[in-house]
Amino acid sequence: MSLCTSPSIPHQSALIPILSHVFGQNGKKEYGFDNIKVTNSAWDTNVISASTRYVSLNWNSSGGGAFAVLPLPSPFAPLPTGFPSKLPDLIPLAPRHTAPVLDTDWSPFNDSVVASAGEDGKAMIWKVDPSIFEGWGQDGWEPQDLDPVARIDVSPRRVGHVLFHPTANNVLATSTGDHVVKLWDLAGPENAKDRKIRLFDPRAGGDPVRVGEGHGGIKGARAVWMGDKDRIAMTGFSKMSDRQVALWETGGLGNVKTITIDQTSGVLMPFWTDNNILYLAGKGDGNIRYYEYENDNLFMLTEYKSSDPQRGMCFLPRRGLSVSDCEIARGLKVAASSIEAIAFIVPRKSDSFQSDIFPPALSAEPALSAAEFFSGKSAAPKLVSLEDGSISAGSAPISVLTPVPTKTTSAPPPVASVAPATVVREDPASSSVAAPRGGSMCSVSTSRGATALEEDNAWPNTRLRVDPLPRAASRDHLHKCAQGGEGEIAVRRLF
Repeated sequence: MSLCTSPSIPHQSALIPILSHVFGQNGKKEYGFDNIKVTNSAWDTNVISASTRYVSLNWNSSGGGAFAVLPLPSPFAPLPTGFPSKLPDLIPLAPRHTAPVLDTDWSPFNDSVVASAGEDGKAMIWKVDPSIFEGWGQDGWEPQDLDPVARIDVSPRRVGHVLFHPTANNVLATSTGDHVVKLWDLAGPENAKDRKIRLFDPRAGGDPVRVGEGHGGIKGARAVWMGDKDRIAMTGFSKMSDRQVALWETGGLGNVKTITIDQTSGVLMPFWTDNNILYLAGKGDGNIRYYEYENDNLFMLTEYKSSDPQRGMCFLPRRGLSVSDCEIARGLKVAASSIEAIAFIVPRKSDSFQSDIFPPALSAEPALSAAEFFSGKSAAPKLVSLEDGSISAGSAPISVLTPVPTKTTSAPPPVASVAPATVVREDPASSSVAAPRGGSMCSVSTSRGATALEEDNAWPNTRLRVDPLPRAASRDHLHKCAQGGEGEIAVRRLF
């Protein structure tokens, strides 16, 4: 295990100069939402989740549990015509849980389908109809709540997290308070489960195929798959309560690098994008750190700073970004009573499509059905061109995990039959594929903030002002406007 401390001056990467300059810039507040009522639950979750059309937010409701569904705000344009920036006290909710909603996740293949997990031990599947947003703010308007299309009795205890499979359609994972992870076939009555938090193949039985040591501290930890890098990025705490980010290789779950961040108590929420950038957003503080990954190293680019602490955060799928604004990533931040968008921008002067910063993204078209996945078939995710919207099959090799015998585990048994899941289906959800927003001209902003915080965020690294290098497209399996010239990144807090 290698241990190092993050320096006060960001790492300088000569490998990808387009990432050399980063600063944050406040945007228009009216582009976002105000008067939100965030849940008071202390459960460790991101609070917010997004598709390329909608945002779901764990809501503070009485008489049970609920989450809100709002139209996706754009950092480059006002909200849809007639939609209020300041939300009314009563809005449409998804209110059918009998205890607080703890987590939500959107289907990667249908931007209108969202899953929820609750303290009542249930997971629910919802289909959003855009008609619920019609007439907001008009006289006589009354909110229409959503109803689930499927209910799953997961556990007698709370369901803490829910996550859709990134490659196979209609496959959902849940984790519960009694340390059980289950996979659900939403198109059929089967499930698989494992009673320990391990790296495992759910199609090969209940025993883990990898067992490894995590962070030394007892506080919460988060993990994210790093696309096709055969690496897992994990945030957690040391025995001395230092916040850390670490990399594990998937072959034997060995630790390849650990970086100490600071001694703040909030959990770091990790987000990986398939242009080799790892974002770390701290709960309870307003900072977001960005790291460039290369050859098992994390090079810190810089840090977005804000005095407004974040309660939760999510990142938009890349196929929903504004290519015409050279937006390479977008985060949605939940503050005390508002939702703010943060755009990550690479300004370019050319009016042609920038293929080096916009490799193909994960598409809304699944590579496998649930039946194919549970039968043992594997496939790389399908990709969509951000230039013309064309779909292509992924070319990354599929890694097959083979058990590595250790003192704590043995090779998994042959595939065993699995118990049926209780899935109550009410109305099948049709799939829809949203085309990415393309564009050509990339606008360049050179405005500067006057506050000290904005000046800190506008730190320029002039020593790395070199021409950008072309980058190869990478893919993800599972979730900067500076002082003139190309090859720089800007980060805007856009409302």
